[in-house]
Amino acid sequence: MPDRGGGPTGPRIRVGRPSRRVRTLLMTLGVLAVLGMAFTMFAGFWTDWLWYRSVNYSSVFTTTLWTKIGLFFVFGLLMALSVGFNIWLAHRLRPPLSAMSMEQQSLDRYRMGIAPYKKWLLLAITALVGLIAGASASSQWRTWLMWVNGVPFGEKDPQFHLDVGFYAFDLPWYRFLLGFGFAAAILSVIAAALTHYLYGGLRITSPGARATAAATGHLSVLIGIFVALKAVAYWLDRYGLAVKSSDFKATDNWTGLRYVDANAYLPAKTILFCIAVICALLFFATLWRRTWQLPVIGFGLMVLSAILIGGLYPAIVQKFQVQPNEQAKEAPYVDKNLKATREAYGIDGTQVTEYPGTSKTEDKAKLRDDVDAAASIRILDPNIVSPTFQQLQQIRNYYAFPTNLDVDRYSKDGKDQDTVIGLREINLNGIPKRNWINDHFRYTHGYGVVAADGTNADSQGRPDFTESDLPSKGDLGTYEQRVYYGEKTTMYSIVGGPQKEIDYSDDSGEKTYSYKADSGVSLSNPVNRAAYAVAFGEPQILYSGAIGDGSRILYNRTPKERVEAVAPWLTIDGDAYPAVVDGRIQWIVDAYTTTNGYPYSSRTTLGDTTADSLTATNDQRAVVAQQNQVNYIRNSVKATVDAYTGEVKLFQWDTQDPVLKTWMKAFPDTVKPKTEISKSLMAHLRYPQDLFKVQRELLTRYHVKDATTFLSGSEVWQVPDDPTNKSGNAVPPYYLSMKMPDQQAQAFSLTTTFTPNGRDNLSAFMAVDAEAGTSDYGKIRILKLPTNTTVNGPSQVQSQFNSEQDIAETIRLLKGGGDSDIEYGNLLTVPLDGGLLYVEPVYVRGGGLKYPLLRKVLVTYGGAIAFEDTLDEALNKVFGAEGAPTEPPDEGDEDGGGTTPPPTSDNPTVQDALDDAQKAFEAGQEALKNGDWEAYGRAQEDLEDALKRAEDAQAQADKTGGSGGGDSGSSPSPSSSPKPTSSPTGT
Repeated sequence: MPDRGGGPTGPRIRVGRPSRRVRTLLMTLGVLAVLGMAFTMFAGFWTDWLWYRSVNYSSVFTTTLWTKIGLFFVFGLLMALSVGFNIWLAHRLRPPLSAMSMEQQSLDRYRMGIAPYKKWLLLAITALVGLIAGASASSQWRTWLMWVNGVPFGEKDPQFHLDVGFYAFDLPWYRFLLGFGFAAAILSVIAAALTHYLYGGLRITSPGARATAAATGHLSVLIGIFVALKAVAYWLDRYGLAVKSSDFKATDNWTGLRYVDANAYLPAKTILFCIAVICALLFFATLWRRTWQLPVIGFGLMVLSAILIGGLYPAIVQKFQVQPNEQAKEAPYVDKNLKATREAYGIDGTQVTEYPGTSKTEDKAKLRDDVDAAASIRILDPNIVSPTFQQLQQIRNYYAFPTNLDVDRYSKDGKDQDTVIGLREINLNGIPKRNWINDHFRYTHGYGVVAADGTNADSQGRPDFTESDLPSKGDLGTYEQRVYYGEKTTMYSIVGGPQKEIDYSDDSGEKTYSYKADSGVSLSNPVNRAAYAVAFGEPQILYSGAIGDGSRILYNRTPKERVEAVAPWLTIDGDAYPAVVDGRIQWIVDAYTTTNGYPYSSRTTLGDTTADSLTATNDQRAVVAQQNQVNYIRNSVKATVDAYTGEVKLFQWDTQDPVLKTWMKAFPDTVKPKTEISKSLMAHLRYPQDLFKVQRELLTRYHVKDATTFLSGSEVWQVPDDPTNKSGNAVPPYYLSMKMPDQQAQAFSLTTTFTPNGRDNLSAFMAVDAEAGTSDYGKIRILKLPTNTTVNGPSQVQSQFNSEQDIAETIRLLKGGGDSDIEYGNLLTVPLDGGLLYVEPVYVRGGGLKYPLLRKVLVTYGGAIAFEDTLDEALNKVFGAEGAPTEPPDEGDEDGGGTTPPPTSDNPTVQDALDDAQKAFEAGQEALKNGDWEAYGRAQEDLEDALKRAEDAQAQADKTGGSGGGDSGSSPSPSSSPKPTSSPTGT
């Protein structure tokens, strides 16, 4: 408007709504934001559905999804109705007139402010609490499915005589319902109280009554419902005592009733239940008697009773009845815990045998012969030789082997042989040029199996490969060698489209390939491409020309995550291992069913009990669901993942496990029957390491069967720390083909040792028959050593080994002045004729080499120690067998006490060969000092050749009566010369 004073007009400023263009832009941006959020949510859902459909486990996705949706809506609606109804009712019961007071006058402003929006506010509040409650309830899908599909265990708890299934399947669901009821009651009380206060039903500072009769009745009923739920909680707490964990000096994570529980807490819970029921009835009675006097008195008495009866009385019983005579009072309950724990962890059939720990056989030659029958001693350590596999068999930088290789059995010449095996997987860090096309389209898969004899090494200390080269060839025959799914294959790949993949490279150059299986999800659909572009945050998936007809995206490629995805109710073992089965590379994955609801069975934390020196340095070895506390576990499922197609198969292994039967009811047709396991697959199944580690940890205490010994703690064992490294973690269990004293032949076994608690000497040796398909599979045997004798444990053996002067000098020479590193392999323990044989391979890495080579083998038995180049020589020396180094002659013995005299010049052919042997030996020692392993290897070969010539010449001389005219005892012998395997110190 112009200035009324007639002066110049100024600029006009409009204040009001934004222009139509701005409004349109804002609305467009808002719609786009909503659509973007919606499509992002849709992309996650859609890609999950496509993946489950691609692996033929869509029923797992739909069952889980509909269960979550059902729980979300049912419990979300119940919570919304509960809170919303009580807000509506409180509003309906508001007094017609408010008292004229400052408090009510200030509340009038709020009442007037929300009056136009009351319905919307009610809907918003109920929707919010409903969403929160629904989201919480949907996370209980496992609890719901176990309750609906639960099957009986066929075993009853010793206190209440209810089936174990009640505690495993029913009680968790009842507790969830109870918790939901408490939440609904508390929220309803709060919402109703606020509404009553807002509309004058409750008054804090106003004169007159503090609450109207209607508000009193309403809130009393709600509080009565809360107290009634508390009564139900007291009743369920009675059964909860059977699965309650508590601190008890006998063991960590004690579970079940003790004397104080059965004789104080149990009757206290029953009394408190009765008091709570009476108190709830008093609150309900306010509908007729509009006063809170009696209910408040009753509630106060209930709280006081909870303190006195539920807290003080049990403490008095513990102090004055249990502690003065704890062993006698607790013994019956310890017996129940012992029985339940042993059954729940599958260790009830453990066979404990007394074992002397020392041999009484004086015939050393016989003991030497018995070693071969006692065990096929594996000197190739799968946890050390991965760099050797990498250096010798990687072939290309874009291939890699796992940090820890695996041990399996393969038949050769009709005999099973312990084999160290690994897959040549794709290694993206080794790609010459990193870019999106190379990472996801060209370098997509590994190639081939590499395997080596676990009981042997070549003359250079390298693995004796039985399957090697690229493409791999050897004893495994013909099989599909491409590895699209593996432990190190974590990136997604897009295959099968116009972009060719690099298959492998040889002397003629790169070979290309195009994926031919139906694995993965098709990207020919633009909707799928858009969904994956959003889900993976990679827009190039949407428009890249490298994607076309036939393109498929592969992801979730490690065996563990594939099995966990298709069976989310399983706990996965930390070590998946590959096997060549029927012309395919199959990853074999052990899976467990668990529960923490087995009455009286002590709990254990999976992450703690399965930790050892290997998991400390390799995350891939960690068990899935590490923090899960369980008190029942079964290796109920054996799973396979095809390394080429990614196909996942689940096989029922434990046909009696009620937990697996429950899940099979919930997810029908997902687990195949045990009868469908082929004979060729069965040959490679084995006892799982993580289950064994859980069982051995429990057996440190639960190997005893009587309560008195258990409570005294005198027979407590511990798993020793790994003496071969400085990690400070437990020694891992080792797979080994061996024979226990009561067995007639060797069996593929998983073994470990125990030491007394806080000491280093050996207390027991444990082995389980790990060979699937045999009658003794899963049988645990423990050899218990006498407590009145001392047998060296692993750390003592290692210390004795390190302290031997001759061995220490050899180690110093092997280190080459610090240029080389010594790595100690697995310290294997083998029972032999009442004693224990320890064998440890020793590897050297250095002297220009980047990978460890087997250079020495430590053997100790009955106090005798040998440290030689080969296992046979070390065994020969320990047992004094033929060919072992002999003791030097006494100075006063003119003819050397019957030992072979030094070589003479009577047979020039023999003498020349021995001179060459001496030169080769000295050259080898010089190379050893310099850390020149290549020269050392050549010298060893020359030494072997010279000794062979000497042996042949001596044999020829013996046939012709000798050239020197002496008796046979005075003829030169190769045994008197330097041996090719002798150490520099003469050991």
